[in-house]
Amino acid sequence: MMLLPQNKKIVFQGERSGPNRAGRCIVKSQKIHFDGIEFDIRMTSDNQLVIHHDRSVSIDSSRLQGKSEWVESWTLEDLESEGFLSFRAMLEDPIIRSNWVEKGKMGCVEIKRPHPTAPMGGGYFSRKKHNNHITDIIKMADEILDEFEVPNQNMVYYAFHKDMGQSAKIAKSTRPWAALIPYISPYGNRTTQRIQSFPRYLTTSFSTLVKQHNKMGSSMLPCAIEYFIPPHNKLPIGKTMGLHGKKLHNMNHIRKGMATYVWPAKPIHEKSILNAGLTGLTDKANPQFTWLPTGDARWVNPAIQPLDNQQQILLNSATEENHLEILKQLKQEVPIWSECDNTRRVELISMWKKSWNWQKSIDEILQSSSESSPPWQASRLIGHRGSGKTSRPVISE
Repeated sequence: MMLLPQNKKIVFQGERSGPNRAGRCIVKSQKIHFDGIEFDIRMTSDNQLVIHHDRSVSIDSSRLQGKSEWVESWTLEDLESEGFLSFRAMLEDPIIRSNWVEKGKMGCVEIKRPHPTAPMGGGYFSRKKHNNHITDIIKMADEILDEFEVPNQNMVYYAFHKDMGQSAKIAKSTRPWAALIPYISPYGNRTTQRIQSFPRYLTTSFSTLVKQHNKMGSSMLPCAIEYFIPPHNKLPIGKTMGLHGKKLHNMNHIRKGMATYVWPAKPIHEKSILNAGLTGLTDKANPQFTWLPTGDARWVNPAIQPLDNQQQILLNSATEENHLEILKQLKQEVPIWSECDNTRRVELISMWKKSWNWQKSIDEILQSSSESSPPWQASRLIGHRGSGKTSRPVISE
């Protein structure tokens, strides 16, 4: 997810060469870290789904051997032979399937539109073809997710697609979805995309953003970190939002408990994002990274293994010298959500509801949450694109 283009491109950590290297990195992210993962899917020329962020096949140009650069021009078999992973193959991994289906981890599925000149791209102006493409991907993804019995509340689709609601409706999907706003077209370079998105950011206040998503029927609110940190948060029209004090109060008052996913959740902001009741998409997956630059111990499962008030106080008391010992103690003592009894669940939801202005009653929240899945509104830490930074081309050997 990217609302404002950044300097660095981010893909699966360590993804270099060899079959399914990307898949192993997603598995690692799910097995060791986080409340879930975010990844991108595209449609191949033979109508399959592949996990791939860039619109161009991310291999060295010498390996194209006359083939089109667009992902949508390639068959799944050809992409797999280069080391890329299909959506189905990812779900066939027992670790991912267990975490996603049984343990309540979240999967954020970003649907990618092809370049307008690519096969299936639909040209620059055929809105109907663009809508149909997203609709087809949702149908295909739904079929796979249903086959593997992934609960609706453990995933969400989103895309830079103005008619996301219409595409989901035509696909007859019952799964959560959201549009990414401000809208960025699937063409151009970083500079042109910044030129395109920046004026929309300036004229779209956080309050307007919430209203737009509610009007569309979005299940959650994807949001750029720029809305909450200075000096960028002072640029959009309307009230200034933030992660502390009155600005935080204003933000939670406006969103009224709407699940809000923020990118990028850089280490310097991670603690504040989670304390604000937001979900952070992080690019920092190193399991040895346990001490934040803010001087705080890092707790990577705020939803799957949630801390009560006393446990949070213990975590906050950690020093750089003793934080590993405290983290070890908490990991051993704190039950995961699926193991929490009703008393603890009520205690946790009451704490979150009071802190973050959730509007639904405790009973409503409990009824909409499964035994294994934390509340939809809960603050989470999500591994962004498998969580790592890799130079292009991704596969160069």
